[in-house]
Amino acid sequence: MSFKIITDSTADLPDSYVAEHDIIVLGMTVTVGDDSYETVGEGRLTNDTLLAEIAKGKKVQTAQVNSGQFLEVFKASAQAGEEVLYLAFSSGLSGTYQSSVMAREMALEEFPEAKITVFDTLAAASGEGFIVEEVVKLREAGHSVEEVVSQLEHLSTHLQSLFMVDDLNHLALGGRISKAVAVMGTMANIKPLLYVDKPGTLQQAGRVRGKKKALNSLIKDTLEGMDTAYSKVIVSYSGEDATAQEIKACFLEAGVQEVEVRPLSPTIVTHTGAGTIAIFSMGRNPRA
Repeated sequence: MSFKIITDSTADLPDSYVAEHDIIVLGMTVTVGDDSYETVGEGRLTNDTLLAEIAKGKKVQTAQVNSGQFLEVFKASAQAGEEVLYLAFSSGLSGTYQSSVMAREMALEEFPEAKITVFDTLAAASGEGFIVEEVVKLREAGHSVEEVVSQLEHLSTHLQSLFMVDDLNHLALGGRISKAVAVMGTMANIKPLLYVDKPGTLQQAGRVRGKKKALNSLIKDTLEGMDTAYSKVIVSYSGEDATAQEIKACFLEAGVQEVEVRPLSPTIVTHTGAGTIAIFSMGRNPRA
């Protein structure tokens, strides 16, 4: 194996995939009320537990991967003589990328010959995972880190990440919209359509009345913007997966060759709540 791939738990990669491709996944921490939970390993926080606690009115918040966690992994790889590539959760949504940069500098002070590359995917959830999977394919085809990085900018800037949040109150708690707008929007059955922009931040693309219309809009926008060279879509959800499975069927009927359904990670669900749908694909054009 030419280099080790590292990412974080927000990438929403299946455990089986992580094990098969020997990927290191670092976990965010989620605090629910007075209790803190890890998002990787045994006893990690599940969405069922998180959503049940949210329904009880518990306050929830997340903490980024800190520089100490990165330093430990970077030093271990340096001691083993492994070259590493860390694919980071968007710097527009978390300070995790900055923590990895600090840790890289500290590791190089002790191991100046170490080969440690960090890359800001400017993506979230299975959008980040989408990029990780493309990097795995490149690694398995024999590409070096330098060759992979030369292609990563295209992958990152062309990734389409479209979201529909069912519960406006979570956007209000996160400061994305005002509480007044959340109340009025809920009463009017308004569903905000969101996307991840070029700097990797979450932006509102529009508002649609009714969940069905909102989901149809996400499907339509995804299909219209897709790069046919990447006939792959990942549909992510929080709560029940029935809606996500219906969306998968729509994409398969439209001719998309590969469609996967995955749960959103607790880190993301903390900020979006239940009923969120996110659709990830590779676009023909760079994101705005």
